[in-house]
Amino acid sequence: MTLFPGSAVQQLEFDKIKLLLAQHCRSQYAAGKANELRIHTNRKFIEPELLQTNEYKLIFQNHLNFPDDAVLDLARELKLLSIESSVLSGDQFLQIKKLALAIQQIFRWFSPDRKVAYPSLASIIEQTWFEKNIGMLIDEIIDETGMVKDNASEKLSSIRIALYRKRTELKKVFAKIVSRLNKLGYLTEIEESFMNGRKVLAVFAEQKRMVKGILHGESDSRRTSFIEPEETTYLNNEIVALENEELKEIYIILQQLTTRMRAYHPLLTSYHQMIGEYDFIRAKAKLALDYNGNLPSLHDTPMLHLKNATHPLLFIYNQKSGKPTIPVDLSLDDKKRILVISGPNAGGKTVTLKTAGLLQIMVQCGLLVSCSHDSEFGIFKQLMIHIGDTQSLEFELSTYSSHLFNMKYFMENANGKTMFLIDELGSGSDPNLGGAFAEVIMEELAKKHSLGIVTTHYLNLKVMANKVSGIINGAMAFDEKNLKPLYRLVIGQPGSSYTFAIAERIGLPKELIQKARKLVDDAHFSLDKLLNRTEQDQQQMELEKKHLSKLLAENERLQKNLNQLIAKEKHQQQIELLKEQNRINQSKYNYLKEMDRKLKSLVAEWKKTDDKKKVIKMMQAALYKQPEKQILKKKQQKIDDKFVEINKPVNIGDKVKMQQNRQIGTVKEIRGKKAIVLIGSMPITVSLDDLAVVAERITNNESQPGA
Repeated sequence: MTLFPGSAVQQLEFDKIKLLLAQHCRSQYAAGKANELRIHTNRKFIEPELLQTNEYKLIFQNHLNFPDDAVLDLARELKLLSIESSVLSGDQFLQIKKLALAIQQIFRWFSPDRKVAYPSLASIIEQTWFEKNIGMLIDEIIDETGMVKDNASEKLSSIRIALYRKRTELKKVFAKIVSRLNKLGYLTEIEESFMNGRKVLAVFAEQKRMVKGILHGESDSRRTSFIEPEETTYLNNEIVALENEELKEIYIILQQLTTRMRAYHPLLTSYHQMIGEYDFIRAKAKLALDYNGNLPSLHDTPMLHLKNATHPLLFIYNQKSGKPTIPVDLSLDDKKRILVISGPNAGGKTVTLKTAGLLQIMVQCGLLVSCSHDSEFGIFKQLMIHIGDTQSLEFELSTYSSHLFNMKYFMENANGKTMFLIDELGSGSDPNLGGAFAEVIMEELAKKHSLGIVTTHYLNLKVMANKVSGIINGAMAFDEKNLKPLYRLVIGQPGSSYTFAIAERIGLPKELIQKARKLVDDAHFSLDKLLNRTEQDQQQMELEKKHLSKLLAENERLQKNLNQLIAKEKHQQQIELLKEQNRINQSKYNYLKEMDRKLKSLVAEWKKTDDKKKVIKMMQAALYKQPEKQILKKKQQKIDDKFVEINKPVNIGDKVKMQQNRQIGTVKEIRGKKAIVLIGSMPITVSLDDLAVVAERITNNESQPGA
């Protein structure tokens, strides 16, 4: 992407984003990429980087542990390995082994399931493989401390055995000498030491002529002399000779290992790059978590649809300060090419403009952006900005001259793949003349099919935005009552500068304000007042809309709770019904089980006994509920004792007996084939076929007087 001017990176504060990214990098490779971050213009480069960063962010959010703990900067070692006749040290081979082990862990981490879950991260290792021979070759020669192993060659093994023997012999001889001279009082408290790689005695300076040997030096105080006894000189010479042979053999072994390892130099270089790439992607994911970055949709065509977008640096700052960051929504596409933002000073116009530019650069660098997932970004070839005072002393340009110089560049070079951001278009000159030039500039940029954002206080630009197709108004909301900017962008209407309202609120004399009003054109003042009132009315409508939305949400919540209670009650009723059904079924089951047992017993009794009648009675007793039968029998006997049936038709006023329930009543009314019978004081409708006329029996006591 081409940026204009050269200071665009600093003006949009993209350099601060790169600095924050570099701070999250652990390797020199990743930090170098962060400092030299490229702004791509090809989707095939942008999209994979966005997906990789988003997948690593998901790893953090899912609390998974990606094996990238090894921070290895092996550029020097790998460069040395590529040079013929070079020799790597044991410690350098250990670093190469760590690199191979780190790659092995990454290969193991990408199981088949994880390759499906994180395909973009897995693609980094798709074109390579893990070579286990690298670690095996190093393990054969180098131990865990970086020393060459004794069995690396037969010659080295024999040299080290000989060294061990000579050093053991020297130790015994030296111990005897120390013991003898110590008794004579020739030695200091140190007794023995090493100088120039040889074992020496620490002798009092005044006794140095009493000890035969080679003087290697004296202490700083000159009180101690370091002497190699003549008895150990030969052994020391042999040990030094063997040590030199050991070093030569070690060099040969390391040279051979370096030669064998050189065959894997291209593979090791790719390993090193992969480790650095994963560290760089990790840094981008960590940075995205700092400012709540998300993965937007990406398109080839130039366009911009921001939803809930915030300035990443402002978000980080406000989060540390415990302040909220107000998001903005805006759109730029073929139908809405230029957004003209107006409103009071310090209302958030410039921040909104910078947010759009900074997020666009970040996306084309493969960085996640601080906006909603459903935001959409196109790809631009050029980004031109004009923000702040661009006065140039070097080129003898005033503020307005510099402004026009930049606008000239914009109009000459802008095209359909250009995004431009102009802060205070036309400012720095006479409002009428500057406003006229601003209108021409904006019209020319619209003809170029460029997309951009312009901030202004000029009334003619606000009017133009309502008339010219492809140019739309936007206003930064302002609370006139509390004299406080709301930092919220409202699309579709121009904003008032609130010049007189702010003057009144800060306490300027009313007569001065009134005098200033008279100097303003009536139409201009009326329009600004209308904009002011319209904006306040819209804010009130938004507050009422929010209140209504809150009430609707509360209503939905209550309705949901009610539905849950109803469903719970129905569920409880179903449970009770099932319990009752289970109880009845259990009772029936127990009855049938008991009856089955009784019938089996009766069948067995039938086969054994000759008294069949007895068995039949037992069956009747088992099959019929005797208590109910006895009750009915007693009830019938009681009625029969008191009443006698009379064979005659049923008439009104007759005493009758109901055959089904054995009750006695009086016929009150007859309706066709049914009669209404009073049982006590309760009327009951009964079929005539179920009724029998009765009369009270006459007992012996009642018949004697009439005899």
